[in-house]
Amino acid sequence: MYHPFTIADTLKAAWIIFKRNFITIIVYSVVAFFVLLILGMILAVLFTADNFFVELIVWAITLFVQSYTTLGLYKLIFTLIDSEFYEFKITQILPKFTMTISFAVVQLLFATLLESYKFILDHILPEGVIMDIAILLGSFGVLYIVLRGMYSPSFIVDDASGPIESIRQSFQLTKGYFMSTLATLGIIILLIAVPAVLSKYILWAPLFIIFSYPFVNIFLMEAYRKLVYSHQDVDDLDTETV
Repeated sequence: MYHPFTIADTLKAAWIIFKRNFITIIVYSVVAFFVLLILGMILAVLFTADNFFVELIVWAITLFVQSYTTLGLYKLIFTLIDSEFYEFKITQILPKFTMTISFAVVQLLFATLLESYKFILDHILPEGVIMDIAILLGSFGVLYIVLRGMYSPSFIVDDASGPIESIRQSFQLTKGYFMSTLATLGIIILLIAVPAVLSKYILWAPLFIIFSYPFVNIFLMEAYRKLVYSHQDVDDLDTETV
């Protein structure tokens, strides 16, 4: 039967998928981590000149590889969700070039928005009450945009959407679910940001992130799928099968 979107059901479904595919997901996450680590070391050796264009090349390569590995994790999660009862091929989790570019563009758009906001605060607005009001309104504005656009990567992977289209689709998907989306973001921050801060004081805290990072992505993909079902008013197949 149809189930309305709830955080509790989403967490339950994500946990079941995480337990069932624990080894596969952790292996991919560790491999992706070392790929990025080795890439960073290679780029540091090959590109040592203090030059703007060299730094731009390094940044572009890093952004592309980070986008590729992140989308690879998303495709793996969607494949594990959709291929619960049959084998899947490794080619199914390889992102297309266009998907990687779309995801990189989305990241650039959000980064540009944030940097523009910071530039206005640092160089245009005067100190005082106006600055305080701008910080308050801007913080709420950035949070709102992040909340409404947080499912754009899911549409890029699941629907092969372009960057602008994926953002528009994410805004449509979260319409009427602001508090649920806020709760989703809160759980993600709790499981990722808090351990990252604690890692400065507790030695084993980074180990927790190795497990929490893939889990929160599963949780995010499950939330996306359940919101899609909710908007379509169809059976929540994931909940039914698990």
